[in-house]
Amino acid sequence: MKRATAVAAVAVGLLVAAVADAQVKKGRNRPVTTKQLMSGIVQPNCAAIDAAVQQAPADDKAWENLATNAALLNEISYTLVDDGRCPDADWATAVTQLRTASDAVLAKALAKDHAGLAAEFPKITESCGTCHKAHKK
Repeated sequence: MKRATAVAAVAVGLLVAAVADAQVKKGRNRPVTTKQLMSGIVQPNCAAIDAAVQQAPADDKAWENLATNAALLNEISYTLVDDGRCPDADWATAVTQLRTASDAVLAKALAKDHAGLAAEFPKITESCGTCHKAHKK
């Protein structure tokens, strides 16, 4: 009886771990994978903001594009916890950091504040590092 209970406990643990791992890779109902969200939305928008930190946007259109980059990062923070995608507190914390930091970067972009942008952007990359440390294999 004890052996059957132990086997059942291990099976449940493996099932829970598999579900948590699957949630990191894909939501429950929508087809987009986390990898696709990262490569299609997070990475290009982060890279665009980083480029603007390195060299201030040259004109109003460039600042407007920068605001779009920050707004898209903010919006993706909602998707990253939606549809059963959020497996744990590390993920939730990182997404909250991303949401707060991208909102601050958006405000700096709208104000055309390059120094403020440069000060706030590392908080975005910090949020990425928080999640990657726990989840990216």
